[in-house]
Amino acid sequence: MGTSAGPVRPILTVFGHRIEASCCSQPAQPRYAIICNVTVGAAFRWTTALSVSLLALWGADPTQTQREEFLFLLNPPPGSKGAAVVVLWIPPPLLRYCLGKTREQCVAIDYCIRTTNRNVSQCRNLTVDVTNIPKYPRDIYPRRVLAVTYFPAAASVIKGLDGLLEYLDAQPKADFDRLSGKARIKAKIKVTRSADDDDFDLLEVLAVPPL
Repeated sequence: MGTSAGPVRPILTVFGHRIEASCCSQPAQPRYAIICNVTVGAAFRWTTALSVSLLALWGADPTQTQREEFLFLLNPPPGSKGAAVVVLWIPPPLLRYCLGKTREQCVAIDYCIRTTNRNVSQCRNLTVDVTNIPKYPRDIYPRRVLAVTYFPAAASVIKGLDGLLEYLDAQPKADFDRLSGKARIKAKIKVTRSADDDDFDLLEVLAVPPL
């Protein structure tokens, strides 16, 4: 009597490396299989690019949507060349703790709310006690603080960015050193949501301060 051969283990070749993927189930159409475990040669390093490539191969591309959101404005980091603006998208529950803070302080608070170990020195030395702050809901947008730096050249593809940069040129630079409810815009953005992270691109500036 023959023995069962067990589940089929598809072999993929990605970036020149053979990858064996064991699947949770065997659906009628292999492209919809769920990859549970991936066995890769020891010399191969797992990367986000690889995970996205595998998801694309199996029909699970990141989700893209368009939203209208309020975004915050900050000066670019010291040493940046030329005019630029940092645009931040902040999880709503975090706003009350970040207003009046620098970008670095806000990002640190965000990290310590999301981390599984809030007892590390980075989280104990914050200006905010995060021990009793609940974690974000799973379906929140965004899932962490996101920041993108835009330069004048982007005005050719982002509607309204030229007007925003003109507005910023007319304001005191110190007004954008810390996060403020007075330094925000309303914008249309494209959101890319993957299994473990979010990203956004500015599509159009709908309104500049004061809002």
